Amino acid sequence: MNVIETEIPDLYIIEPKVFGDQRGWFFESWSERKMEEAGLYYHFVQDNHSFSAAKGTLRGLHFQKGEAAQAKLVRCSRGAVLDVAVDMRKGSPTYKKWISVELSADNFRQLLIPRGFLHGFLTLTDDVEFLYKGDNFYNAKEDRSILWNDPELGVDWGITNPNLSEKDANAPLLCGSDIDFVYHKL
Repeated sequence: MNVIETEIPDLYIIEPKVFGDQRGWFFESWSERKMEEAGLYYHFVQDNHSFSAAKGTLRGLHFQKGEAAQAKLVRCSRGAVLDVAVDMRKGSPTYKKWISVELSADNFRQLLIPRGFLHGFLTLTDDVEFLYKGDNFYNAKEDRSILWNDPELGVDWGITNPNLSEKDANAPLLCGSDIDFVYHKL
């Protein structure tokens, strides 16, 4: 497993070791032991799996508030996405900064997103399957969104008219949200 630091503290790209031969391939998508050997301590309690039929589908920017916040390990198992994480931890040296990473079934990359981040993705192909591991259970009461194209964040999605859910299309701007994350050095 290759752990790649990003320009945002505590946010990592994970490249698993893929073993392939004429039959196909195999890789460990999660190993708590290997993560701990890399200094990353997460205990995931829930797996989620989504399907997006059309290229240009945007899901995000999402988070869970307060004690319901979630760290996530995300990957694309079919197709390709532009995955985005935005640092919303007040006091962080990279507060309101974002990164985007292409995750695909071909590159096997994963993104490890700590608590305190907005998360979203844009499908780059049709028929995308996306997997999430969460370190906290889904809590509908604390589920929140920020508008995907909020000018205060300036995320470059490379698209002007994505396919959005009603929830994401009507999400508030950051200035109107109740986001409450605070930076704590991991």
